[in-house]
Amino acid sequence: QARLVESGGGLEQPGGSLRLSCGAHALNLDYYAVAWFRQAPGQEREVVSCISTRDGDTYYADSVKGRFTISRDSRKGLVYLQMFSLKTEDTAVYYCSTEKEPGGPCLYYSGGRTSIFDGYYWGQGTQVTVSS
Repeated sequence: QARLVESGGGLEQPGGSLRLSCGAHALNLDYYAVAWFRQAPGQEREVVSCISTRDGDTYYADSVKGRFTISRDSRKGLVYLQMFSLKTEDTAVYYCSTEKEPGGPCLYYSGGRTSIFDGYYWGQGTQVTVSS
């Protein structure tokens, strides 16, 4: 069964940094667009970032632009989310996700709106807590 695995979360002070990693079993992330989502208690899940199967094609939520960087290590089949200048508002469980089928884009345009893909495969999540 295909599954994703996140790691790298933890406790950091405001202004600190963390690097999250996303790996996969039974599928090769190099063939998929990969998105990072997060969900804080009592809040709706939101997309944080996404990287396509093409180098340099990335998406960032406005709330993390300039602070987070998504990248791939294709040789290792991993996707990273490097987080700098962490804020308390970044506290959440972070998940990585892919679509069911490979080769799709990060963003879709439908019904007059552009949105991130609907995740099919998900990891268990990794907790990021930013607190002083």
